[in-house]
Amino acid sequence: MIIESANRLNQTAEYYFSRKLKEVRALAAQGKPIINMGIGSPDLPPPPHVIEALTTSLVDGPAHQYQSYKGLPQLTAAMADFYKDQYGVNLDAETEILPLMGSKEGIMHISMAFLNPGDEVLIPNPGYPTYTSVTRLVEAEPVYYNLDAAHNWMPDYESLQKKDLSKVKLMWVNYPHMPTGAKATQADFEKLVAFAKANQILLVNDNPYSFILNENPQSILAVAGAKDVAIELNSLSKSFNMSGWRVGMLLGASAYIDTVLTVKSNMDSGMFYGIQKGAAAVLKEGKEWFDGLNAVYKNRRDLMWQLADVLGCTYDQEAAGMFIWAKLPEGAGDAEAFIDDILINKSVFITPGTIFGSQGAGYIRFSLCVTEEKIKEAISRF
Repeated sequence: MIIESANRLNQTAEYYFSRKLKEVRALAAQGKPIINMGIGSPDLPPPPHVIEALTTSLVDGPAHQYQSYKGLPQLTAAMADFYKDQYGVNLDAETEILPLMGSKEGIMHISMAFLNPGDEVLIPNPGYPTYTSVTRLVEAEPVYYNLDAAHNWMPDYESLQKKDLSKVKLMWVNYPHMPTGAKATQADFEKLVAFAKANQILLVNDNPYSFILNENPQSILAVAGAKDVAIELNSLSKSFNMSGWRVGMLLGASAYIDTVLTVKSNMDSGMFYGIQKGAAAVLKEGKEWFDGLNAVYKNRRDLMWQLADVLGCTYDQEAAGMFIWAKLPEGAGDAEAFIDDILINKSVFITPGTIFGSQGAGYIRFSLCVTEEKIKEAISRF
């Protein structure tokens, strides 16, 4: 006998990459020379001293005990310093910062902390699929706002104001934007904060890509009065090649942080001590680290543009982040069929834009987490 699953799963499918990578692994097991350009999982290492900070911490007295739900003071102080140095944002390390086991965890915790069944959530289209799946898991209702190239993938406020926003409790934004790489300016963030205040909406900026191929990192919390209605997620995954470490952070006014902490403290027993020590060490990195990282990504991006050219795609050379968002040529047909054909016949896996929403139709996404040699090999296969 199989016990029936909860109704909330009826509208939530297995994550696309979880499903698709099974197929990719099966092809590789058959001997196919798969080149995976689908996933944004950095293949470069973090700084050596960060690994040393983790390993040397293992003999510390409290290393193997339960840790504080709010993180080591050393870590939250490092996060506060990082935001001050990199974004010009002042945060109280004790009350306005909450370390997370990856920012993806934060999406769930925020949703559980603020959403009731039937509440509505503004979600970007295209956008990160987890915003939708988590919204449905907490039995709230997704309301999509379309983004397009004509508006530089920014919200159309005139269109938004025509919607009935009376049930909207929360709005997800993500700049630099994934999957398109669009960058928000200070003025863009000011408009978002003003919109959230006018409509009494909690605004959440998901900000893991601001240091990748982007000369002007921005935080929405730098906007005057933003803390009244906005909180921000950030992560070490992309900026410091630590995706497997699962270290993120939530930043904002103490009242919002405390609300999320109520959920989080019932879900885990604190982040592993050694990981916190390593995270605190890496946050001291500065311009030299990011310059070196971006030099690698720039070389890869130049090659990936060549691959996109071979496929007849067009793309924005001003975009930020570790992906290339490319428009398929006219007549190319369905994006999923397009990438499936390439996967089977060329053993190259590329992400179809449709997994990010209906506005992703006609687009594909390349990840820069691939060596130059593999990108050159992919080009040669065409």
